[in-house]
Amino acid sequence: MSKRTRRKIDAALKARIALEALREQATIADLAVRYEVHPNQIYAWKKQLQDQASRAFDTGIGRDAEGIREREIEKLHAKIGQLTIERDF
Repeated sequence: MSKRTRRKIDAALKARIALEALREQATIADLAVRYEVHPNQIYAWKKQLQDQASRAFDTGIGRDAEGIREREIEKLHAKIGQLTIERDF
């Protein structure tokens, strides 16, 4: 009896499979056989792609996250400075 390890599928392949499923040029069963993936998984990736497709065109998401990260870093640096001064005093 041999032990099979789980196959890790990267995001690019998931996106390609989901796009092919959206195009409907091949059936889900055909895609499942071709890529050796369970059909339910393809349906899940297809639904995830449809639900989150609008994020690809939303320009504010990346900038907001970067600004929040920068502010958090500044607060942490200020706290480090404050604790250093308290310790030295």
